[in-house]
Amino acid sequence: MAFDEFLADRIRVALKEKKARFTEKKMMGGMAFMVDDKMCVGVIKNNMMARIDPGVYEASITRHGCRPMDFTGKPMKGWVYLEPEAIDMDDDLNDWIQLALDYNPKAVSSKKKK
Repeated sequence: MAFDEFLADRIRVALKEKKARFTEKKMMGGMAFMVDDKMCVGVIKNNMMARIDPGVYEASITRHGCRPMDFTGKPMKGWVYLEPEAIDMDDDLNDWIQLALDYNPKAVSSKKKK
């Protein structure tokens, strides 16, 4: 299944409104939005994924429509999946994107393989 292009457009608009400098990469069958060369948010199928501060992770996964990101088969600490109902409203989408942007300066960049 391809990723939700409409959701990707909504994320693009939100990042631009927040004046975030980002690039896009197609990966894992979806779209990743990179901020400072670090994956910040993305779209997998019809879910948004977000990299948030591990300090707010436990509280975040109790929110409606949010669950641990388990792309590899086990939960990835600091990464969440957001179901469509969690980000249906623009204010909710913007709140999750802001959480990811707030954590981005502290996030560690993946090492590039040579």
